[in-house]
Amino acid sequence: MTRMPQRKDKRRVDLFGERLRHRSAQLSPRLLAVVQWIDDHREAVLDHTAMEIAHATQTSDATVVRAIQALGFAGLRDLKQTMAHWFGPTITSSEKMVSTVSELTSDVHSSIDFVLEGHQRACEMLASPHNRVAIAQAVALLSEARQVGLFGIGASGILSEYTARLFSRIGLSSYVLNRTGFSLAEQLISMQRGDVLIMMGQKSPHREGLTALGEAKRLGIPVILLTQATESRFSELSQVVIDVPRGENGRVPLHGTVMVCLEMLVLSVASTTSQRTIRSMKRINELHRSIGKSSGRK
Repeated sequence: MTRMPQRKDKRRVDLFGERLRHRSAQLSPRLLAVVQWIDDHREAVLDHTAMEIAHATQTSDATVVRAIQALGFAGLRDLKQTMAHWFGPTITSSEKMVSTVSELTSDVHSSIDFVLEGHQRACEMLASPHNRVAIAQAVALLSEARQVGLFGIGASGILSEYTARLFSRIGLSSYVLNRTGFSLAEQLISMQRGDVLIMMGQKSPHREGLTALGEAKRLGIPVILLTQATESRFSELSQVVIDVPRGENGRVPLHGTVMVCLEMLVLSVASTTSQRTIRSMKRINELHRSIGKSSGRK
């Protein structure tokens, strides 16, 4: 069976790790604390500024730069390039598909089992005590929200549109944040104080996600993150993190598990705010009848 190469290939030289081992004894406690934090948060560092690293390590940006230079790097950009090379190329969606189908036999039952087992594991995780606590916290926030924004890119963007319709049906105004590039700015202006943001994101700290989180922070909007990467940069910036497994690395992700979690949130909010839900559904039914009568006229 063909397997896709994993990130952090053992054949790649860990230049940062080697320099840290050889030079750590020469560093002051302050500089050592900075480089050890970088070592523990390598992927997050790829999108961090020196100021953000300083905030995380309770130092200054000048101290961060000195710590990086003490390991022989020209600066933060040089360090990021070294880290990116060590991580290796990101596995694309097409590569994940090739990896997955190459491991499944031609027997259709192997594909059925792959999906069912993946969803079974995910549902068990969603039902775990720590996730139940997180979901309860999320529902408490949503029940008091003025509006709910739903952030998702790609396939998650489609889920955000469907979930926004569900929230609207139960009387909670909603909007989607699912564009990329500059077009996202036109959606971000919908965010207002009193809202709650539900975000679907994984490890990659892309600019769209960070910008949305930055705007949420500016407006004091709490963020509920649905992710498999519970120690990512997105997780650090979110108030509630729900662990939603989507499958193994290098395999085709199962988006249905995210939909299960979203429907949990919608139904929980509906039951928590039952009077609002009932009023909204009654009004929708009245409008349905009105549309039906109008369409019957000649």
